[in-house]
Amino acid sequence: MIVKEIISESVLTLAEAKEMLTPSRGDVAGKKEGEEEMRYERRKAYEHTTKFAKLGAEESRTLITALLELSKMKEEIAVRIADLLPKSKDEVRAIYAKERFTLTEGDIEEILDCVAKHI
Repeated sequence: MIVKEIISESVLTLAEAKEMLTPSRGDVAGKKEGEEEMRYERRKAYEHTTKFAKLGAEESRTLITALLELSKMKEEIAVRIADLLPKSKDEVRAIYAKERFTLTEGDIEEILDCVAKHI
């Protein structure tokens, strides 16, 4: 597939990607009797999202919205947190490992509290 230009770009959680990849009737050509065939790449992506998505699409988006209200939070990090749902301070620190700033204990606690409310 040749892409001429990118019209828009947004970051998705695994749950939102799963929702987009879920096969629907009439979506795939070359159906067998009562079955739908899915391309290899789409099938593998769907299997991955089904296996690793922990929340639903709406729940993950509300968690991201709540996380974006916190300080030192970018949308990419909020999506990563919504996908991984960290339960310890070390997991939050690992998510922020590549950032140029460090989190205080209070910031980490706020993130963990926010995640705990949405699980």
